[in-house]
Amino acid sequence: MKTLHRYLLRQVLATLLMTLLVFTFILLLADGLKEILPLLLKQQVGVLKVLEAILLLVPWMLMFALPMGMLTATLLVFGRFSADQELTAARASGISLLSLAAPVLALSLVCCGLSAWVNLQLAPQCRVAFKNLLIDIGWNQPSLYLPENQYVTDFPGATIYVGKNNGKEIKDVMVYLIQGGSNIVMQLNAPRGDFQVDRTNRSLEIRLFDVRSVTLTEGRLNWQSWGEWSQQFDLAQATKAAAKPRISDMTYTQLREELRRLESQVMSGGEGTETNTDLKWRRAEILSPVRVQLHQNIAFSFACFGFALVGIPLAIRVHRRETNIGMVIALLLVGVYYSFLILGGALETHPRLYPHLIMWVPNFLFQGLGAVLLWRANRGT
Repeated sequence: MKTLHRYLLRQVLATLLMTLLVFTFILLLADGLKEILPLLLKQQVGVLKVLEAILLLVPWMLMFALPMGMLTATLLVFGRFSADQELTAARASGISLLSLAAPVLALSLVCCGLSAWVNLQLAPQCRVAFKNLLIDIGWNQPSLYLPENQYVTDFPGATIYVGKNNGKEIKDVMVYLIQGGSNIVMQLNAPRGDFQVDRTNRSLEIRLFDVRSVTLTEGRLNWQSWGEWSQQFDLAQATKAAAKPRISDMTYTQLREELRRLESQVMSGGEGTETNTDLKWRRAEILSPVRVQLHQNIAFSFACFGFALVGIPLAIRVHRRETNIGMVIALLLVGVYYSFLILGGALETHPRLYPHLIMWVPNFLFQGLGAVLLWRANRGT
C-alpha cells in the first residue's frame, strides 16, 4: 500500500510541476507580458527589467495555473493508471480506489493552503509591485504615460488619447479638458505633437500643432484653430493615481479594511426620503464589489480540492492514457468553473442577486459531483 501511495504521489507531483510550468508560461504569453514585451522589442527597457517583471507576474499567473495543474495532473495520472490495468490489479489485491486516492486528495488540500496564500497575499502584492515597476519604467520612459490607442485619465483635469507614439512624437491626438470632475469644457484635435518631461518639477508638457478646438458656450459650439497649443500636466498626481491598488489587487487584509471603511461610511449616511429597504440595497451596492472580490479570493482557494475530487473518477471513466484527451477535459472543466466566477463578477453591482455567494457555487458543485462520482467509482459502478 505504501509503495502504491508513493508511486501515485510521485506521478501526480511530477505531472503537477510540468503542467504548472506549461500553464504559467501560456498565461504569461497570453496576458501577462502584453504590457512589457513590446517595450523590450522597441528597446525601451532592458532585459533585467523584463525579467523582474516576469518574476512579479509569476505569482499572479500561479493563482490560476495551480488549480488547472491539479486537475490536469489527476486526469493524466489516474487515466494512465486505469488504462494500464494497474487499477484493476490493485482492486484484485483488495485495495479500494478511496485508499489509493487518499494521498492525492491530501495533496490537493495542501495545494488549497498554498493557493490561499497565493490568492490572498502573494499574488496581490506582486501585482501591485508589477504596476509600480511599470510606473517606474514610465518615469524613465515617459512615452508610457501616453500609450497608443488608449484614453488616459490619470492626469487631473484632462483625458488624453494618442493614436501613435514613437517615444518622441505623437500623432492623432485628442485632448478633453475637464472641470468639476466630469464636465468637458474643451475638446482639442491635432494631427501631430510632441512631449517633454521636466524631471525637476515632475511634470509632462504636451505640445500640439495645427490644433482645432471646440467649446460649448451657452448651448452653441464654438470652433477655433491654433498653430500651436501646449499645456503642462502633473506627473506626481498621475503617478499617485496609477499606483493606488484596485480592489482586484488588494490583499485579504486590505479588502477587510476597505470593507470596514465602506461600512462605516454607508452607516453614517442619512436616510433621507428613502425607505429602509431602498436604503439597505443602496448601501449593499456600495459594499458589493469589495465583498464579491473577498469571497472570490477565498472560494477560489478551494478549487484544487474540488478539481481533484472530480478528476480522479472522471479519469477512470474516460479510461484513456493520451495526454491530449486529459488536457481537453481539463480545459472544459476549468471553463465551467470560471464561468461562475465571471458571472459573479458581472453581477457585483447587483447585490439583490447575492453575487458573492455565486462565487461558492462551483466549489459546492465540483466537490459534490466529485464525491458522488468517486463513491460510485469505488463501488465499480
